[in-house]
Amino acid sequence: MTALTDVLMRAPNSLGQAERELIAASVSARNGCVFCRESHAAIAACYLQDEALVAQVVQDPERAAVSDKLKALLALAARVQQGGLAVRHEDVGRARGAGATDLEIHDTVLIAATFCMFNRYVDGLAAWTPEDPEGYRQRARLVAEHGYAGPPGAPSQTPRG
Repeated sequence: MTALTDVLMRAPNSLGQAERELIAASVSARNGCVFCRESHAAIAACYLQDEALVAQVVQDPERAAVSDKLKALLALAARVQQGGLAVRHEDVGRARGAGATDLEIHDTVLIAATFCMFNRYVDGLAAWTPEDPEGYRQRARLVAEHGYAGPPGAPSQTPRG
């Protein structure tokens, strides 16, 4: 799972790492997965250096101070979170109209679907969820610098139940 997450969230892509983290945090919030929401929101905030903006995106993406393209991709991700058949032609059209490429649309759907699976995995195992926001910030700095596997030789950071 760590390798898949690294590819989805950190590999070269026209969607920035912060944008991908915002999609993951948004989908995780919609799924009610606190651990994933807090983790990916902290990583996005680390990249953006703006916790308030990240909180706004997670709470109300349509009113957040982000690009129309990101708003459209977040709306598309919200449809994917509801189920693949909930995605409408209008959702894809909105994203294209806002400047999203087919690859960015594809990647948004893939990130949203993958995080639905990850959210269910974490919550299905009744994973321990830290309550201290500073723990998420510390882990976010490591992820931003070294990726999801962490620095070489680091122990796994998978939540445990």
